[in-house]
Amino acid sequence: MAILFALPRPKVFLIIALSLLSFTLLLHPASPASYSRIYSYVPSKSSGYPPNLPDRIKGGFVNDTLGLGAIPDAGSWEDRRKANATFVVLARNSDLWDIIPSIQQMEDRFNWWAGYDWVFLNDQEFSEEFKKYTQQIVSTTAHYGLISPEEWNQPDWIDENKAAAARDDMFKHVSHSRCIPSSIHTLLLGTILMIFSISCRIERYLWRLRPLPKQYNSGFFYRHPLMMNYRYYWRVEPSVKFYCDIHYDPFLVLKDENKVYGFTLSLYEFTETIPTLWDATKEFMELHPEHIVEGNSMGFLSDDGGKEYNHCHFWSNFEIGDLDFWRGDAYMDYFNFLEAKGGFYYERWGDAPVHSIGAGLFAKKEQVHFFSDIGYYHGPYSHCPTGEAHSAGRCSCKEEDNFDEHWFSCTKKYKAQFPNEKFFGSEA
Repeated sequence: MAILFALPRPKVFLIIALSLLSFTLLLHPASPASYSRIYSYVPSKSSGYPPNLPDRIKGGFVNDTLGLGAIPDAGSWEDRRKANATFVVLARNSDLWDIIPSIQQMEDRFNWWAGYDWVFLNDQEFSEEFKKYTQQIVSTTAHYGLISPEEWNQPDWIDENKAAAARDDMFKHVSHSRCIPSSIHTLLLGTILMIFSISCRIERYLWRLRPLPKQYNSGFFYRHPLMMNYRYYWRVEPSVKFYCDIHYDPFLVLKDENKVYGFTLSLYEFTETIPTLWDATKEFMELHPEHIVEGNSMGFLSDDGGKEYNHCHFWSNFEIGDLDFWRGDAYMDYFNFLEAKGGFYYERWGDAPVHSIGAGLFAKKEQVHFFSDIGYYHGPYSHCPTGEAHSAGRCSCKEEDNFDEHWFSCTKKYKAQFPNEKFFGSEA
C-alpha cells in the first residue's frame, strides 16, 4: 500500500481503476452457447445429516406456547411431512464467497432440520470450486443447472441502439442504489471517495453495456428443467442475511393455506425505471379481464383503484412462492405480453414489480403472505422481527433497524388490507 501511494497520483488512480475494471469484468462473463449437463450432488448417509435435534426442542415442539408450530422429534427428514420444494440460487462462479454465508445461515436457521434441496442456476458452467464448496455447506441434495442463452440473452428483435440510449438516459436521472455514498463514506478521505466514484462509474458503464437480464427471473426461471421438478421455491441471493431461527415450515404455510407468494420486505420502485409498466398492465387488464381475480391486492398496488400505480412492490430477492402460479395461464399471458412490449430492455422492468403486480392481480389478497417473523437483510434494508418474535427466533438483528415502518416501506399498505389481523413480529 505504501508503494502504491508513493507513485504519482495519476498512476495510482489509473492502477486502481484498471484493477476495479478487471475485477468487475470477471463478475460479468459471457454467456454459453447452449444448455449443458445438469449436475446433482447428494450427501452420503455417512455425512452425519440430519443432525440430532437440539435440546431446546422438547416433545417435538419449539416454543409451542407462542403458536410457532412444531418440528417433529424425528431422526430423519423422511419422517417429516414436507412440501415439494427447493431453494433456488441464481449466481455466477464469482459469487461463490458471497453466497456461502447466505447458504450457511439458511442451513443453520432452518434447513438443518427441514431438509430441502438446493438448485443453483448459472448462465455458464459452474466451476468445480463452486460445486465443491457449496456441496460442503448444504445438508441436502444440490443441483447445478445451466441457463439457455435464448432465455438469458436479449432477444435479436430488440433495437440495441435504442435500448442503450434508454439505459444511458435512465442513469442521468436515477442513481444506482449501490453508488449512493452513505454518511460514513462522506467521512472518508478524498482518495477513498474518488476510488468509490470510479468504481461506480465503471459499474454504471458496464450495466449500460450488458444489463442484467431482468426478464429471466420474471419469466423463465420457473421453467428451467430443474425447477420443473418442484412446486414451491425459496429464492436465496448472495450477501443476504437470515437473522432468526425458523421453527416452522414456510413451504407448508403456502401449501396448507393455498397461498402463492410470500415476502418480508416491500418498498417503492424508482418511477424512472418503469415509466410505462403500469400503462402496459392496464392494457393487459382490458384485454384479459378473465385473469383479474376478485378480492385481489389492488389496494397494495394502487391508491386510486388502479388508475395509477403507486410503485409499491415486494422485494423479490426474498421470495417464497408457488411455481405453478407463475406457470399458470394468467401470469404466463401477462409475462408474454410484457416481453413483447420490450420494457425489460428499453426500460428496466424488474422481476420485483412484475412479480408483485402478477401476484397482486391474479391471486386473492389472502394468498399473498407476509412472513413477519422471519428476520432478513438485503442491503440496505432489514426486516427485523419485533417483540416476542425477536426473542422466540433468537434473532441477531436490532429491532430498531426494522424497515416496516420506514416512510419508503410499503408494508403498511399491505397490512392495511387486513385491518383485523395481527402480524407476529411486526405489531406496529
